[in-house]
Formats: sequence, structure tokens, C-alpha cells
Amino acid sequence: MKKIIGIFLALLPFSFCAKEKNIALPKSIETKNMEIQNGMEVATFAGGCFWCTEAVFLELDGVSKVVSGYIGGNTVNPTYQEISTGDTGHAEAIEITFDPNKISFGELLEIFFATHDPTTLNRQGNDIGTQYRSEIFYHNPFQKQLSEDYIALMTTENTFGKPIVTKISSATKFYVAEDYHQNYYNQNKTQGYCSYVITPKIDKLKKFYQDKLKK
Repeated sequence: MKKIIGIFLALLPFSFCAKEKNIALPKSIETKNMEIQNGMEVATFAGGCFWCTEAVFLELDGVSKVVSGYIGGNTVNPTYQEISTGDTGHAEAIEITFDPNKISFGELLEIFFATHDPTTLNRQGNDIGTQYRSEIFYHNPFQKQLSEDYIALMTTENTFGKPIVTKISSATKFYVAEDYHQNYYNQNKTQGYCSYVITPKIDKLKKFYQDKLKK
């Protein structure tokens, strides 16, 4: 248990509600026994603006593709303009295709919680609305259980100093966002939002998760 708690304390440097600390991060996360299937797997996370989350996960070794899109709402084939009103019920999210032999779902989950604020309801920084909510969309029982265990442990240990509001839901239809949203950060690094919001996240990722990055 102490080892697992240490893993979650290591997330603090990335939290918006904690001061940056120089902590020796673990190289991997111990998870429950699971049967890893051959081939690629998928994880779907919503953690605010998908420009931010996409940029982070594209850096990771073992991640072959990250697609920005919309999930968890009612409108069929929603547009960015429609989901921006908050009326469709969708969240801005990313669909991550990864090789479980190189990076585990647990490691992806760790970085998800480390690179956004899971304590603000329907908000990330100045991005406000249900489309910016924190939510995990699981694709199998293992992802559901591990996500529940992470949140339960962080809640018990009061890791972020505030209640965690991240939802856990079964993955529904994922709608791919418009082309100009894909790989947005890497194509618009000098844009104001990218420079002031996303670049600091990438810098911290490179500082604390060097061993998990693509070479």
C-alpha cells in the first residue's frame, strides 16, 4: 500500500492545486493481474480542451495514435460549434491507441491525472462548460476497475487536497473532431493558447516522465 500511495503522491508536481516538487517518480505502476491481449488497445479520456490532452499523450512511447473528438452526448455527428454551447452533452476527449506491451493503461491513467485538474467540475482553467469535464470512458471491465481504484485511493489519501470530480463511464460513440483540431498543438505552437497553456504541460511531462517519452 505504501508503494502505491507513493505513486499517487508523485502526481503532485502536475496538479494545478499543488506546488511543483522535485520528486523521484516511479518507473511503472503495479496493477491488478490482467490478461494483456495481442495487438493495440484503446483508452478514451476527457480532461478539458482536447488540444492539451492530445499534445501530452502524443509524446508517449507506445502510443501510436491520438485522435481528438467528442463523446458522451446525445447529438449525432456533433460539430465543434454545437458542442461548444454545452447543450449536446458531449465532452472534448481523446481516443488513444496504444501498445500495452510498451505502456500500460495504468501508466496512461497516471499521466491523465497528472496533467489536468480532476477537482474542478466542468472546468479546466479558463475553459468552462460541461464539454471540459473530467471523465474516463472505459472500454472493458479492467479499465473500469482500475480507474475506480485510482480515484478511491486518491480520495482516501486526499492527494489533491480537494474532492475528485472525475466521472467514470462506459465508452459510447466517439465522434472524430474536425481536421483542424487534430495534432493542433504541434501545428500551432506559437499560437497564444498553445504557448501559455499547453507548452508548460509538455515541459513538465518531459521533466518528470522522461523515461516514458518517444525517443
